[in-house]
Amino acid sequence: MKYVYQSDKGKIRKLNEDAVAVFPGENALLAVVADGMGGHQAGDVASKLTIEQIEKMWSELDEPLEKLDLENWLADSVKKVNNVVFKKAQSDTACQGMGTTIVVAICTAQELVIGHIGDSRAYLFNQSTWKQVTADHSLVGELVRTGQLSEEDAQVHPKKNVILKALGTEPDLEPDIFHAQWDEYQRLLICSDGLTNKITDEELHEIIMRTEDDKLSQTLIDLANERGGEDNISLAIIKQHEEVGEPPC
Repeated sequence: MKYVYQSDKGKIRKLNEDAVAVFPGENALLAVVADGMGGHQAGDVASKLTIEQIEKMWSELDEPLEKLDLENWLADSVKKVNNVVFKKAQSDTACQGMGTTIVVAICTAQELVIGHIGDSRAYLFNQSTWKQVTADHSLVGELVRTGQLSEEDAQVHPKKNVILKALGTEPDLEPDIFHAQWDEYQRLLICSDGLTNKITDEELHEIIMRTEDDKLSQTLIDLANERGGEDNISLAIIKQHEEVGEPPC
């Protein structure tokens, strides 16, 4: 597997409260994006603490992956990270009210296990199509799912940035966990909403499947910034070697 990842503060904000990392292992890698929120610099603390804690748990794995229930391990790990971030927010007055989204993926040669809380997303792509794996924990996401709002109207809704779940904001949170196989897809994108609020799914598909690896992350970030760059922008893309599906027209 190959991967690229990058984060950018955008054109408006003074601070980057996103965090992104990829941690390769012997037979798998773990990729994570966190989009922090909170007063002062607390969002920055929440996202970076989340990345640090996930890395710690990943590096301390002492059981072979093939013997591990990856879905349970990922769910338990996200819940443990939530408790750490929540306790920090409760104990440090400078961090009160902080929280963060998280989207995290374990990628092996055959499968992917993805967990998330909030409105950071995961997508799978092949040459001919794509799939959004995650469902936003957001107000407009819920309105779309219940048929009260169209996808198009959701993009311009005045409350499109209101999220319903955020890591670190309450003591007990259950992440959504998804399992997928690489056999139908060969690209995984995880990203913050600073990317998806500016670039359509169709555009993501075309750019990700057509752009050279060494230019890919910067191309996406540049486009989001050209269209306003009001938010921080973070992404990680994992690439399988096999090409699946027909190329886009």
